[in-house]
Amino acid sequence: MAIQYLEAWLQCSGAAGIYNVMEDAATAEISRSQVWQWLHHANAMLADGREISTELYRGLLSEEMEKIKSMVGAPRFAAGKYELARQLFDQLVMAKNFVEFLTLVAYEQLE
Repeated sequence: MAIQYLEAWLQCSGAAGIYNVMEDAATAEISRSQVWQWLHHANAMLADGREISTELYRGLLSEEMEKIKSMVGAPRFAAGKYELARQLFDQLVMAKNFVEFLTLVAYEQLE
C-alpha cells in the first residue's frame, strides 16, 4: 500500500484509490513505519514464525511489485512511477535512522 501511495504522490495526487479505499499519507506512513520497525528490531517475526530479515523483506518486496503490476496492468505500471516509489520505500525502510516522514525524500523527485 505504501508503494502504491508513493507512486500516486509522485504523480502529484494527495490520495490514492487502493483496493476500493481512498488512502492517504497517514496510512502509507503507518505501513512504512511498521516495516522499518520490523527490520530494525531484533526478534521480529511473522505470525508463521519466520524471522523478519532483509532477505525476507526483499523477497516480499519483489512479490508485491509483481502484484501491483498485475493489478494495474503492464502499460500503466511501465508508464507510472512504481519503480521510483519502490526505490524510495526501500531507501526509507533500510535507512539506519528512522526518517521523520516518508514524503521528505520524495520531494527531490518531483518535477
